[in-house]
Amino acid sequence: MFSRVSSRNGHRPHSFSSVGEVTSLLSDVGYLADRPLATTVYLQDQLGKPLLLEGPAGVGKTELAKALAAATGRRLLRLQCYEGQDETKALYEWDYGKQMLYTQILREKIGQVVADADDLPSAVEAIGRHDNVFFSERFLAERPLLRAVRSPEPVVLLIDEVDRADEALEAVLLELLAEYQVSVPELGTFTAEHVPYVVLTSNNTRDLSAALKRRCLHLSLDYPSAERELDIIRSKSTGLPEAVATHLVDVVRELRQQGMRKPPGISEALDWARTLAVLGASEPDTELLTDTISVVAKYDRDVERAMRVLRDSSERRDSSELQEQGDPGRIGNDRGAPGEGERRAPVPGVDPDDEPAGAALRAARDTPGRHGAGYYGESTDGPAPRRPVSSSQGERSFAANHGRGKR
Repeated sequence: MFSRVSSRNGHRPHSFSSVGEVTSLLSDVGYLADRPLATTVYLQDQLGKPLLLEGPAGVGKTELAKALAAATGRRLLRLQCYEGQDETKALYEWDYGKQMLYTQILREKIGQVVADADDLPSAVEAIGRHDNVFFSERFLAERPLLRAVRSPEPVVLLIDEVDRADEALEAVLLELLAEYQVSVPELGTFTAEHVPYVVLTSNNTRDLSAALKRRCLHLSLDYPSAERELDIIRSKSTGLPEAVATHLVDVVRELRQQGMRKPPGISEALDWARTLAVLGASEPDTELLTDTISVVAKYDRDVERAMRVLRDSSERRDSSELQEQGDPGRIGNDRGAPGEGERRAPVPGVDPDDEPAGAALRAARDTPGRHGAGYYGESTDGPAPRRPVSSSQGERSFAANHGRGKR
């Protein structure tokens, strides 16, 4: 039996009229999309193509699908991919328990069907004429892919972490991504009445096939700029003061540069912001960040690197505060010159209130006998006297050196 549920040219509602509307509607549900992402979502809607998002974990790939569902009022269907997953968990399977139950209940009727059969082949042939009864939609257990195709209303289909699935599942996806249809050998081909928004996400744990990528619009998502990440934290109403949120973003961005096994994503930054707000953080506090570092560092090695970053950040902040206050105890500024509030060493013969030129300072310091006794290891009580050198000594020394040079 072959049945087609609907035509490929079925109704496909357009939810967005412009790129600006995409940005606005996603912002209304708490998702801040930049211009390239909003443009790609708009093209997905207008062209009716799946969208493949690739990038590190925690940059908002899965959240985009959720935001799309919320912004458009569509139902969200999710297929979470994993290694070893087969098509029965993605497409459909037959409800064998239900089939066996019906077989037991209808045993008497089955006896009537084969009552006139003279031998076993005849009985099998008689039952075969009714096998479509047990392979009908009544016994079909839908999984996310088939459910999205057969849905009587528009949906958002999220195929999450497709890079974790085996390549065999990628091949199963190709028909759906190209034609928005699923073939069931016992029943025929089901084609979507409403073209779903299909969002595939990948954390780049392996390369996806060219066939899959060819069927999708593609966009690589990376960590946002500091300004955008701060805007995201503000938009989530974490209750964190501005100064603390700004410092938190700086720390998180620095952690991402440390080669951590699991760099903190936007989701971890939000969790950290909410954690600090719950603990009542009112100003940047290294001790409080240290106490809650496990929110963003998930491995022992990452914890060690994060602690090192926090110590360095604290030292830089303390140094910056000292420089702003002009602390007299500072040794100097970054250029090696005396810093503000720092006193120069006294120079013999030069008024410290004057501001002599550099040459004059050097000349003043270059005074014979300016160092005290013992500076060079002498045991004398007074300044070391200059040794006079006669002209004859100088000539003999020059002649000796000149003669060696010739040899």
